[in-house]
Amino acid sequence: MSGVALETGTVASAAPGSVVAQPAESAAAVTETQGSSLVGGRLAGRHAVVTGAARGIGAAIAQALAAEGARITLLGRKLDRLRETEAMLPGSGHLALVVDVGDEAAVTAAFAAARAGIGPVDILVNNAGQAASAPLHKTSLDLWQQMLAVNLTGVFLCSRAAITDMTAAKRGRIVNIASTAGQKGYAYVAAYTAAKHGVVGLTRSMALEYARAGITVNAVCPGYTDTDILREGVANAVAKTGRDADEILAEFLAGNPQKRAIQPDEVADAVRWLCGDAAASVTGQCISVSGGEVT
Repeated sequence: MSGVALETGTVASAAPGSVVAQPAESAAAVTETQGSSLVGGRLAGRHAVVTGAARGIGAAIAQALAAEGARITLLGRKLDRLRETEAMLPGSGHLALVVDVGDEAAVTAAFAAARAGIGPVDILVNNAGQAASAPLHKTSLDLWQQMLAVNLTGVFLCSRAAITDMTAAKRGRIVNIASTAGQKGYAYVAAYTAAKHGVVGLTRSMALEYARAGITVNAVCPGYTDTDILREGVANAVAKTGRDADEILAEFLAGNPQKRAIQPDEVADAVRWLCGDAAASVTGQCISVSGGEVT
């Protein structure tokens, strides 16, 4: 990662576009708001599943899609945070489920519950992710496999679980939240960067496979985004290096020509457009929301 050398073990990282998953409280915890979604929105009547929806980018995406009339299934690992996000969503009839997206059986059960609660899945936003940093020679196999499980295998498992509904309907939208780390390299986050490059490749392959099925598959690649994850990453770097927090933040943002953090709503707006009918011809793309860091 530019300018920040974390040479003493593995710590939580503010890798661009990342959302850290927390340990699950209950694999079967469910909460639902009865009723119907907003009427008349561009996504009215559609069921959108958003992973990693408890906070940050995921919560902003859930808000944006609900504002367009979609009914949302929020997936995450902390039921209390999911409920907080659910309570703020426009409309009603939303659903919150606790799931580990890297667990095949848990994903299968969660999508079955989502279908039973709201109906077939029309939109999937794969936002759940996790970032940790370490120099390559200190990257353990467990860390490597953890980064792949959450960031890449989770996208595969959730996409596979949703795709049958979409092929049956001959219409669907899948948006994978990758990262600028899926478009370029960053030091000290090799496992995370490899996983996000995998998400980009998976996106392009799925887009080709389902191009004639009415399903679009795209990736949105945020740069450093103004979330708790960025703030935690700065705090971790301060703890490891003893340097000034503002100086470290400036180094994180140095690669962005606009010299600022991306806002979660900016990422959500890109996702909202990709999920609508106006983007029906847009598939297999990696849209960088990074202030020009990747061109």
